[in-house]
Formats: sequence, structure tokens, C-alpha cells
Amino acid sequence: MWWIKEYVRRNRQGIFLYLAFVMIFALVTFLYQLPLESAGYAGGLCTVLGGVVFVIDGIRYRRKTEALSWQLEAVKNGIEHLPRPEDEQERLYQELLEISRQERVNQVAALLKEKKDVIDYFTLWTHQIKTPIAAMDLLLQQEVSEVQKIYEQNKQVQAELFKIEQYVDMVLQYLRLTDSVNDFVLQEYDLDGVIRQAVRKYAPMFIRKKLSLEYEPVKTKVVTDEKWMVFVLEQLLSNAIKYTAVGTIRIYVKSGCLVVEDTGIGVLPEDLPRIFDKGYTGYNGRNDKKASGIGLYLVKEILSKLGHKIHAESVPGKGTQMKILF
Repeated sequence: MWWIKEYVRRNRQGIFLYLAFVMIFALVTFLYQLPLESAGYAGGLCTVLGGVVFVIDGIRYRRKTEALSWQLEAVKNGIEHLPRPEDEQERLYQELLEISRQERVNQVAALLKEKKDVIDYFTLWTHQIKTPIAAMDLLLQQEVSEVQKIYEQNKQVQAELFKIEQYVDMVLQYLRLTDSVNDFVLQEYDLDGVIRQAVRKYAPMFIRKKLSLEYEPVKTKVVTDEKWMVFVLEQLLSNAIKYTAVGTIRIYVKSGCLVVEDTGIGVLPEDLPRIFDKGYTGYNGRNDKKASGIGLYLVKEILSKLGHKIHAESVPGKGTQMKILF
């Protein structure tokens, strides 16, 4: 049994001293030619008494080891209750553990409160900033109808407002994603309905940059979360439009994957493995000066939480393919 081996190893010094004393006792008996019967009787009594003490202490050691093993699992499951200390030294050790545990609880509580405060603040901020954005957009539309001379200027301002709203949505989704409770609703959806929502939002950007869109209904159903999936497609379309000056953006299904393909500037081979890393912008992002390195990171994290995968293929100067596997 494993506990006997551990107990012997733990008490090896005492056992060694006992054997040394026996040898000394036997040597003294032999040198002084004492009666072997009386020496053997005394030695036998000492051996029996030592064996009884050894067995009793070994059983106590086993029970204590089993109790601590149970307690280890209890601590992992959040049930923290140490066994009663047997001496002052164990009491002091348990007191140190309790102080450390309480300090850890206080630190975790402080971190959670700080995180909650940040999330609450940014959540409120995103909702508040959406109101003036919507109001400015409405005022610009009214002004366009009254003063046609500045129509093109207003369209540009509307495009910038669209970008602001996009960045606000990105912050909101980032905060929701990092929250401990995610509002995922997984069920079967028509993929065409999800794609159309994203395309409809970015239709003005296609028109403004004079890009063509090739999309035919894919007639595919997938198990996903509609709201989060729309956000993912919006980010992929945003990147495709941003880095495509002229040409076409295609959306189609191939080999079980939803593909968003563009004819833009592409991604360098050395940047491709890291485009989904948080904060990584790559060569094209550094040239753009406005890339945050958050969009594709969010795409990767969201798809991972939904149980989907994404893979990127690109040829510099010819375009990029983003493939989502459900």
C-alpha cells in the first residue's frame, strides 16, 4: 500500500535510531555476557511496543493523508475547510493558509469589481455615443435635401460617421466578449439571412468605392449565433472593402466553408500567420496608419467560442480569401 511506503520514508530517522539502539543493546549484552533469556525478553517487549506504536501512528498518518487529499479536491471545488490541527505548529500553518486565502479572495473581488466598473462604463459610453451619431446622420440627410451643392461633402461625412459607428460596435462587442457571461444563442439559421444583413449594412460603402459584389444565395443552414455571426461577416466585409481599391468582393460557399474573397492588396506571407493576433496590424496595417489590430482578433475569438474555425489565404497584390468552417 502506497501510504506504508510514504510513512516509512517520512519516519526513516526514527526507524534507523531504533535499529541502532537494538544493535547497541545486543552488543552490550554480548560483551557483558548477560543472560540471553532476559535480554531477549526485554528486546521482545520493546519490539512489540514499538510495533504497536508504529502501527497506530501509521494508521493516523494514513487517515490524515486521506483527509488532506479530500481537502485538496474540496479546495478545487470551492469548499475550503481544513481538518482540525493536531498541534500548535499545524495550527500556525493553517492560520497562514487562511490569511493567504482571504488575501486572495480580496484581490479577486477587487479585480472583478474593477473589471465590472470598466465594462459598465464603456457599455454606457457606447450606448450614449450612438445617440449623437444617429442625430448627426439625420441632420446631414436633411441638409443634403436642402443644399445639393454640398451633397458630396455630406456623403463623405456620412461615410466617416459610418466608420465611427463601426468602431463603437467593435468596442461594445469586445466588452461583451470579454465578459464572464456571454449571450450566445445557438440554433439553426439560414446563412443567406445572416449574409444579407451584413451586406445591407455595407452597401453604401460598396457604392462609394465603386466595388462590385458577387453573391448568389448559398441556400445553406448552419448552427450558430445570428447576432455574433453578423458581426463577424461585417468585420470581414469591412477589411475587404478597406484594402480593395478596385475590383470585386465575392461571397460564396465552397467545400463546406463560407468564403469572403476580395481582389485587394493581399497579405504578405510573413504577416499571414499573425493576422488574428490581438493588436497585430502587419505591413498593410502600418501603412494604413488607422488599423487597430482588433477586428480580426475579435473574429477569431468569436468564432472559437461559437465552435467555428477561420482560415486565411492570400496572394500579395491579388487578394485574400477568408474561409469560415462551421
